[in-house]
Order: sequence, then structure tokens, then C-alpha cells
Amino acid sequence: MKSVALVLGQVAKAALWLAGAGLILMTVFISAQVFMRYVMNDSLVWSEPASVILMGWFIFLGAAVGIREGYHLSFDVLLYFLPQSAKLWLYSLSDIVVTAFGIGMAWFGSELAISAWDVKLPSLGISGAVDFLPLVAGGCLLTLFSLERLARRAAGLHTARFGESEPEEA
Repeated sequence: MKSVALVLGQVAKAALWLAGAGLILMTVFISAQVFMRYVMNDSLVWSEPASVILMGWFIFLGAAVGIREGYHLSFDVLLYFLPQSAKLWLYSLSDIVVTAFGIGMAWFGSELAISAWDVKLPSLGISGAVDFLPLVAGGCLLTLFSLERLARRAAGLHTARFGESEPEEA
């Protein structure tokens, strides 16, 4: 489990770096668009669709990393009144639901990407499938990281929850 956690930790780190780079690049694109439109009185036709695609990437990659690190939303009021064993069952149930959601994202995102494969985005000149690739990648990572949480819990290892300090790597 330690080696899997280390590999998935590196995957999560890479995803977070890509998400951060996408956020910065989107900011640059939008800033360039504002400058071109209001200062140069011209417009960059590719900046908005490219920024929307980048936004999809950093949202879905960041969300998947948030799942791994325990920063996803939760409603924990009931958990204050339950014994630890019941809490672990509910944590696992939550991770199973998130896993199913990730599978759905990847599956239906793939169907959308396949259906848009022959459509060309006019302002970028690329396939419309590119719009749905962040959904597929995010769904795959969401599934992978949720399964890791379930495996860690089954092995008796700690899984981070919202508000806790850094998750343990192994």
C-alpha cells in the first residue's frame, strides 16, 4: 500500500501542478483579451474558448486532488454523535458514492467526447472532443483517488478528512 500511496501522491502532485499552470495560463489569456479589446481595439477570438477549456482542466484536476486529500464537501453533524466504527462505515459509504460519481463522469464524458469528435471548434481549429477531456480525466482521477481512500481504510490506514492537517502518505 505504501508504494501505491507514493505513486498516487506523485500523480496528485502532477495534477495539482497542471491545474495551477492552467489557472495561470487562463489568467494570461483573459488579461491579453482585455488588453487587446480595450487598448488595441481588436479581439482575440481564441482566448475565451481556450480559457474555458483550461478552466475545465483546473477545476476537475483540482477536485480530484481535493478528494484524495479529504477536502471534498461533507455534512458531518451526525458524525459527532456516532462511535468511531460507525464513522468509518459512513466515510467508506461516502467514498463509494464518490467513486461511482467519478466512474459516471469518465463514462459519460467519454460518450460526449466521442459524439463531439468530428465537430471542429471554429475559433481554435481543434476537435470539439477537447471540451470533454477534462471531464474524462477528472472522472478517472476521482475514481482512482476514491478507491485509494477505500483501500487505505480497509488496510487500517489513516485517510484525511476536511479540516485535518496534511494527509499521511502511507
